[in-house]
Amino acid sequence: MKLQADNDFGEWITVAGNRFYPAYIIKGKEKHLMIDAGINLMGPAYIASLGKIFGDKNALDYVFATHSHFDHMGAIPYLKRKIPHLKAGASGRVGTLMKKKSVLDLMTYLSDLQRVVFQDIVGNEDVHIEPVNFEFNLKEGDRFDLGGVTCEVYEVPGHTGDSLAFFIPEIRALFAGEAYGIPEGNKDGDVQVEFLASYDDYVSSLYKLIRLQPKLIGMAHMWVFTDDDATEFLRRSLEATPRYRKLIENYLDAANGDIDGAVQSIAKIEYDEKGTIAQPRESYIQNLKAQVRHVALISTH
Repeated sequence: MKLQADNDFGEWITVAGNRFYPAYIIKGKEKHLMIDAGINLMGPAYIASLGKIFGDKNALDYVFATHSHFDHMGAIPYLKRKIPHLKAGASGRVGTLMKKKSVLDLMTYLSDLQRVVFQDIVGNEDVHIEPVNFEFNLKEGDRFDLGGVTCEVYEVPGHTGDSLAFFIPEIRALFAGEAYGIPEGNKDGDVQVEFLASYDDYVSSLYKLIRLQPKLIGMAHMWVFTDDDATEFLRRSLEATPRYRKLIENYLDAANGDIDGAVQSIAKIEYDEKGTIAQPRESYIQNLKAQVRHVALISTH
């Protein structure tokens, strides 16, 4: 089934925040884990959710990020300020990036573009993004026993070089950020392809995720897929990837290889006119530029 990313999904999983920026809570019998913590503006909503879920926000032990984008880890500094014992984990590269002023400034800029939408959540709270220490530099093969369920770590580069997937084998639940794309629009068959760092790595990571045969996939935004629809979404994501590369190549050809011209044409038709992509336009353009540059590079070799 394709379900909205809110409320509970069985005994072990519930969603904090909202379906636009869901943070997936894995409720072990001994430890509790949050997977992803969206934009910094969502911080107070996550804290409120933790209070409702556990009766005490301090019950959360870990927060892990699937990758280094602002809408997957922007609230981690806020959560660490509010829950001093909270331990954070991500790819080793993420910890380095989160100490760079230029990175933090860009994350803040992209988040502030949405401030008017989230003002009721933020209120007067200080949700500024600051350098943060990650207690765990996560890598493939890492395992965390939460009590009754286990979190396994897989490296799935392609969307970004630091993308990770978290798999709960006991219930076959998978959380991989945008390593497998995003459902596009209201048609179940459409997938927004999300390779930014490497087309080849993205395809290889999709094969790795398919081999896990998940029965639940927590999407980065909006949706949860369960049962046969979980593996079906991965299959559709794999099929959509070469088609999307070819689409970009066609736009590049039409623009005589001009990357900026191709980006403008793609955004006008695929984003503005079709209107099926829910991602904020500024973020979409940032990602699209990376995709077009990458396709232009690999298509000339």
